Amino acid sequence: MSNRRFTALKEALSHEPVIVPDMSTKVSEYFGKSVFDDRAMREYLPEDVYKSITENIEKSEKIEKKIADQVASAMRAWALSKGATHYTHWFQPLTGATAEKHDAFFNPASDNRSIEQFDGGKLVQQEPDASSFPSGGLRNTFEARGYSAWDPSSPAFIMDGTLCIPTIFVAYTGEALDFKTPLLKSTAAIDNEATQVCQLFDRSVTRVYSTLGWEQEYFLVDEALFHARPDLVMTGRTLTGHAPAKGQQLEDHYFGAIAPRVKAFMKEFEYEAWLLGIPAKTRHNEVAPNQFELAPVFEEANLAIDHNQLVMVIMDKVARRHKFRILFHEKPFAGINGSGKHNNWSLSTNTGKNLLSPGHTPKTNLLFLTFFVNFIKAVHENADLLRAAIASAGNDHRLGANEAPPAIISIFIGSQLTKVLSDIEKKVKEGKMTPEEKTELKLNIGKIPQIILDNTDRNRTSPVAFTGNKFEVRAVGSSANCAPTMIVLNTMLASQLRTFRNTLEKATSKGEDKDEAIFKILRKYITESWPILFEGNGYSEEWVKEAEKRGLSNLMNTPDALISYVSEKTKKLFEENNVLTEKELEARWEIRHENYAKVIQIESRVLADLAGNHIIPTAIKYQNVLVANVKGLKEILPKDQFETQAELQIYIISKISEHISSIRKDVQEMIDKRKEANTIEEASKKAIFYCNEVKPFLESIRYHVDKLEILVDDEMWSLPKYREMLFVK
Repeated sequence: MSNRRFTALKEALSHEPVIVPDMSTKVSEYFGKSVFDDRAMREYLPEDVYKSITENIEKSEKIEKKIADQVASAMRAWALSKGATHYTHWFQPLTGATAEKHDAFFNPASDNRSIEQFDGGKLVQQEPDASSFPSGGLRNTFEARGYSAWDPSSPAFIMDGTLCIPTIFVAYTGEALDFKTPLLKSTAAIDNEATQVCQLFDRSVTRVYSTLGWEQEYFLVDEALFHARPDLVMTGRTLTGHAPAKGQQLEDHYFGAIAPRVKAFMKEFEYEAWLLGIPAKTRHNEVAPNQFELAPVFEEANLAIDHNQLVMVIMDKVARRHKFRILFHEKPFAGINGSGKHNNWSLSTNTGKNLLSPGHTPKTNLLFLTFFVNFIKAVHENADLLRAAIASAGNDHRLGANEAPPAIISIFIGSQLTKVLSDIEKKVKEGKMTPEEKTELKLNIGKIPQIILDNTDRNRTSPVAFTGNKFEVRAVGSSANCAPTMIVLNTMLASQLRTFRNTLEKATSKGEDKDEAIFKILRKYITESWPILFEGNGYSEEWVKEAEKRGLSNLMNTPDALISYVSEKTKKLFEENNVLTEKELEARWEIRHENYAKVIQIESRVLADLAGNHIIPTAIKYQNVLVANVKGLKEILPKDQFETQAELQIYIISKISEHISSIRKDVQEMIDKRKEANTIEEASKKAIFYCNEVKPFLESIRYHVDKLEILVDDEMWSLPKYREMLFVK
């Protein structure tokens, strides 16, 4: 066995069990202890300031400087009591990761002394260098100024001795350079439009906000084996690797007993998450070996997204302490399931009502039906945009791979709700419905919760599924920030609700009964949106053909999907709802193309390095052993015996030569294509070239490398194999 692989395997097998810290204290006693939440504000703020800041947060109003100074003073006192020495504005730039610049609380004073200072100005705004973050042309490289500004709706927290203040991040000229700014704007848009629609049914509703419950899938790999795989280190996925004899085909890992070493990691992670107020609730083994899932309790979308970004940081940190490396890539291993991040989205009101949950009265059920049908209509109108929101180089490997939803956007609502919509379409079409018919229909909707578990959440091939009181967007990639998907959902529904409300107002202004008008509008939307509803197998070839007949797009790769990001329709949608300007949209379009091209470029370089420095030398080394063996046999055996007994060795020598030749040829052609791609300046054209001309070589080279893996002597193969990485010891 090669020294590299032998050493890695030896280290992986020699790990001692990790002793988990004593966590016998009830979670409720320490949950949120590291968060400057409502409980901490009550303790550290004067009552009048506390009332003022909570009202500002509730109403999304501007905070006066005097109030900001008092909040900053209280926040500093609280942070220092927790042992914090620094503070930072914590934001989410368009890199997909989080960013922070730490400043110490202390300031030098006279007589070589220092004092801790932190005022409202430092709380509200900082000026991190904006020049090195992706801007898509919004900023020149030499224009460094950018601003981070406090988001009071997401509470500050302490992590590793630093007070972290969630913020937005904008350019000096005001354009958004992050995910949070348009997310907050989309939240304001859905609040405004949804509240007005709610008040048609219930005047007590004064606020509507989107909620999110994400489900985070991930892989764990032993740290020693991780470092012995340059492709995992550099790209987050294995670019080569033959399938093991046993993978996930026995389906014995899903919901199986959690290995002790993994459970120790999970327990320590949960402890750190709970300290930060992250409501981690569910943990379990996923389908693929070494794959796991975490799910929290639902939260307001903005906070949920902050928590998901934090979770990925904490998981990585804790995994390292347990001699693991965590993989969030959508497809780290070929031939087994990849990882997603299901986004469970809904709308809630200040009165505690979930707008996507059927109720027990005709009024609440018509309210549910209004939002339910408008959501379906919004997805049908903006399916390509939703596909673009979840597009990435990693997710391209996963979508439609018999484990995740296909690239065709459709909605699954279950047989019961399909019948309800069909009845509405039929009865309204036949003519005016009697009051009794309307009441009966509304009450039937109210019966849905009793049978919902038997009629929904059973079609895992659907990209968007109604699961009882929410829509689950299952196509989001595991490494992705949830914000782009939430921004699209919020914005498209806000726009659709405005259209609905305007249409209803026109009808009622002419004397039409409100309920009658609502049913007519909903019937029209149902009729127009039937093509997006699909109950069958999304993996089937029949669905691909059927979707084409229905006029649904099948955008199989990221460059194709991103086209809708800058369509006139998309620009109008975001600008009318004051979420993103045309300039900001085009910047994001360029950034995502740049990112896609860079990912394929890096993978191409890493694979070429693996082929030239690991695979081919190892194959030649083993081939030389076989050649020497054949020569020896020829010297000592009679001719007739030699031809029989050396047949296998000669065959393997020949096959190794064929695969080496193919790898060398493909690697050189790939390098030439990559050099050609790098001369293209326009981001979208470069991404398309990398997709069509460079990416195919990754698969062709892999094919021959994986064949060599099963031909070459196991003791010589230098890279840890799937059978060694996929099963935690």
